[in-house]
Amino acid sequence: MPETRLLPETGDDLAARAAETIAKGSQSFATAARLFDPVTREGALLLYAWCRHCDDVVDDQHLGFNRDVAGPGTPEERIAELERLTRHAFAGEVMENPNFRALQRVARRHGLPLSLALAHLDGFRMDVEGRRYHTIEDTLDYCHHVAGVVGTMMSMVMGAREASTLQRAADLGLAFQLTNIARDIVPDALAGRMYLPGDWLAELGLDRAGVALAENRGKVAVLAARLVALAEPYYASARIGIDALPRRSAWAVATAHGVYRAIGTEVVRRGDRAWDKRVSTSRADKVVEVLRGAVVAARRRRNDPPRPAGLWCHDLPR
Repeated sequence: MPETRLLPETGDDLAARAAETIAKGSQSFATAARLFDPVTREGALLLYAWCRHCDDVVDDQHLGFNRDVAGPGTPEERIAELERLTRHAFAGEVMENPNFRALQRVARRHGLPLSLALAHLDGFRMDVEGRRYHTIEDTLDYCHHVAGVVGTMMSMVMGAREASTLQRAADLGLAFQLTNIARDIVPDALAGRMYLPGDWLAELGLDRAGVALAENRGKVAVLAARLVALAEPYYASARIGIDALPRRSAWAVATAHGVYRAIGTEVVRRGDRAWDKRVSTSRADKVVEVLRGAVVAARRRRNDPPRPAGLWCHDLPR
């Protein structure tokens, strides 16, 4: 595995702080991030730190855990403050909060547009508003905002600018989020959040309250398997986009692709036991995906087949 030391910072320790955030907040992404070249790695870590901070502030958490740390104000006031600080960061103002300094640095270095950052915040706003998802298209729209646009920004950090590559990066974000939703259906339901579309629930005679009940685990497992199956063509589309990335970036993204896809496979394998213990990948599993990712990065396709027909997509902000 390549050297993991971050580039030294001048005047502060933003990169080191961001590395600590991803190590605690997501072992899956931390594994993949180690494979980037140093400049790309730092950009990815800085962007992750901002995304993680925004998620935590909205959810009143710390690194994804319930600790009541978001501070004063209603959720609506918090999301408004996140947007205000994000706009100030892109405007070049001096930022006291290190997470917004991180955003400012990565945006400047890699030419990230404000519109993508605001689109990501719109996903958090959907949570704050308690939005209901009636159809799978509604759910996919949520996935796009909370994860698809992040995939696009990460791809830009890796140097991608072709519209087709950025769209496939958004597809990977969608696939990741569909996998996350499948893995977390029951804990999300217990927390009062439901991303499964209402028409899917109705087909199985479920309502929002019934999803968290133990006697309905068999039906919930059916819905989780349906989500995982829905993610597959988006994973396939993203796999094509990997070939357009620089080799080290292709290795990192292929690894993350494999790790997250394996989580979905495990959710389906466990069936109605998938929520007895949170599904994750072991260290050995991650090593296997690192090796598989190296093979993907080494064997690039010579052609770029079109994006699979029928996939949902959202116009990417400019």
